[in-house]
Amino acid sequence: MILYTPLAITDIYPDISNTFENRTYIEYEGKLIAVDKNTDGSYQMIQLLSTDPQDFLNDNYAPGTIIK
Repeated sequence: MILYTPLAITDIYPDISNTFENRTYIEYEGKLIAVDKNTDGSYQMIQLLSTDPQDFLNDNYAPGTIIK
């Protein structure tokens, strides 16, 4: 993809390196998930990494779920 614009590259793609500082991947109930670590030590689920479509129908793996 080619993007022609008079804007600076930092205006289009801002520095997001600090967004992923707390991001990690853990295994929870046998499933691999991407989580962000909170200040109280708990984890907030960001994304379920699974090839089984039935896993995505389970409310326990919904984005935003807090894992202690």
